Amino acid sequence: MRPEILFPVFTPITSLKGVGPRIGGLIENAAGSRTIDLLWHLPNAIIDRKFSPKLLDAPAGVIATFTVRATKHEVPRHNRQPYKIYCENDDGVLTLVFFHAQKDYLEKQLPPGEVRVVSGRVEHYHGQIQITHPDHITTIEESQDLPLLEPVYRLTTGLTPKPLSKAIAAALAHTPKLPEWIDSAFLKKNRWPSWNEAIRSAHAPSSTRSLEPSAPARQRLAYDELLANQLAIALLRRHIRQTTGRSITGNNQLRQKILSQLPFSLTESQTRALDEIIKNMSAETRMLRLLHGDVGSGKTVVAFLAMVNAVEAGGQASLMAPTEVLARQHLATIQTLAQSAGISCAALTGRTKGKARANLLADLKAGQISILVGTHAMFQSDVSFANLALTVIDEQHKFGVHQRLNLQAKGHGVDLLVMTATPIPRTLMMTSYGDMDVSRLTEKPAGRQLVNTVVLPIERFGDVVIAIKRGITSGGRVYWVCPLVDESRSVDLAAAEERFATLETYFGSRVGLVHGRLNEAKRDSTMSDFANGQLDILVATTVIEVGVDVPEATIMVIEQAERFGLAQLHQLRGRVGRSDKPSSCLLLYATPLTKTARARLNILRETDDGFQIAEEDLRLRGAGELLGTRQSGLPNFHLAELPIHGELLAAAEDDAKLILTQDEALEGQRGEALRTLLYLFERDAAISLLRSG
Repeated sequence: MRPEILFPVFTPITSLKGVGPRIGGLIENAAGSRTIDLLWHLPNAIIDRKFSPKLLDAPAGVIATFTVRATKHEVPRHNRQPYKIYCENDDGVLTLVFFHAQKDYLEKQLPPGEVRVVSGRVEHYHGQIQITHPDHITTIEESQDLPLLEPVYRLTTGLTPKPLSKAIAAALAHTPKLPEWIDSAFLKKNRWPSWNEAIRSAHAPSSTRSLEPSAPARQRLAYDELLANQLAIALLRRHIRQTTGRSITGNNQLRQKILSQLPFSLTESQTRALDEIIKNMSAETRMLRLLHGDVGSGKTVVAFLAMVNAVEAGGQASLMAPTEVLARQHLATIQTLAQSAGISCAALTGRTKGKARANLLADLKAGQISILVGTHAMFQSDVSFANLALTVIDEQHKFGVHQRLNLQAKGHGVDLLVMTATPIPRTLMMTSYGDMDVSRLTEKPAGRQLVNTVVLPIERFGDVVIAIKRGITSGGRVYWVCPLVDESRSVDLAAAEERFATLETYFGSRVGLVHGRLNEAKRDSTMSDFANGQLDILVATTVIEVGVDVPEATIMVIEQAERFGLAQLHQLRGRVGRSDKPSSCLLLYATPLTKTARARLNILRETDDGFQIAEEDLRLRGAGELLGTRQSGLPNFHLAELPIHGELLAAAEDDAKLILTQDEALEGQRGEALRTLLYLFERDAAISLLRSG
């Protein structure tokens, strides 16, 4: 249970003074619904109001502060005209301009003859100095409270700076003094403030340097977040090591039979990864291992042979894919090989219904099915195995640390292998998969073709159509990907449908369309038509990113490629080049293309190394987007920036290990403070591991 000291920061923002339901709703859209969300909502710029020139010397476009006397109110005759207040001081005249103004309010704010301090952005209009809608109007006495350095926060539609700043000030006032969880020597060495000082300082920047990730307050807060992450992972890792598993050791006979049937030899890294997995499975502790590598590096065959090891040992294995298309593709890939070794396989998805489902579940429970391939439907309560020994999860970034914690309660000594086709940079490995052992595939099997990558403006659409016709004539097939433009998917759908209609005019009925709004049956049938050659072109949104394996596909066209991340583009490119035929990836961009966007696309053109591309993508776009949107299983960092705070992450990893060596139950003075840290950053699941021993 969350400690009482943290109750004030986990209250709704509407409990703060001055935050009613309407303002609360706007603030929630910008930052979140709780007081803690306001604390994490740090400023991204500052406004300097110290500049106070003579009126006649004030340059246009700058923020300036003046002390003036109101001389005249000019009330407009029509609503469309501005309300003007003329002011002056010894240096000149200043006009204040207001649209849709209330006369009574302005006369109260600036009574004629009264002196006021006014701050805002200077404009030059017909030789006059003016400010439209000043940011601040105060009396001389109140001007002492005018923020000379004002933090600027990210806003959303309808939210203005003043209510957000007031809410953040109220949140800071509600923030309790927390115990110190960082080692005093480390704190002193880095010259960091306490947590309370750091959070206040971060919201009151004294210069633009205070906004940088390297500023002491920001570094301190980033380290706190990374330490919470690494401590939670260290606790989970220790829990897994202490969890009783079972030794799953096959006799290698079925594996050898299958290896002899393969039309290729395993690469060195495939062999090494398989050896690591087999050794891990034979241990008495549970396996929790990540298998990752570049597109087309052959993860599926490694995972399949690991499942065969489980079958050799008298157990069953399951393979979970994120979509039905991918699940059935996996079944098709492994079924022939499995049958050659006398291993029974089946598929269970959301579309497995009625008697067929009942019979399958009965066979599974009786042990007559050795390998089950499916989707999340496998985790339903009525799915029961006779002796599940290994679960493989494919392409599932949403299966994060918390989901892995929950899975611990589902099985009894079941080993877990997670596969991802997106190469993962080291920093992401530490924050997202640090609880897991890692096997990495660094080579591609013989016969994989390098894909020729070309960057083109969309204006050359006609040339692209000619290239596609040439490719289809020589027996190839084409993916045409449209971007996810809008979160609502309506724009996304319109773009895909429009391109589909255009291509139909050139290629007739040989063009298919798949997108996120299609029902699963229609999407599957269209993709099957493309796979078996009834369609030459598949227009799609990114649903094909982890889609069907079509060796005949030789051309990948990605429209508005500048909208995609590098890792995602590389993943899409990996859909072609799966045969001995030359393949191409055409990256179409909308003009004008920025210098940065051009540099990013050129990285794709220059390298086929997914690990290098993933590192670049992390540097350019950040962690959440790299592994597939903010809804992934990744930790949602508020304060830490992985490309910048890599050294802090390494220090946090070392610190977490040392902490558990010295106080594994977190019961000492620092241990109690660290429990508060875990709750502060909502790593509650890690605390439950402490309670469970």
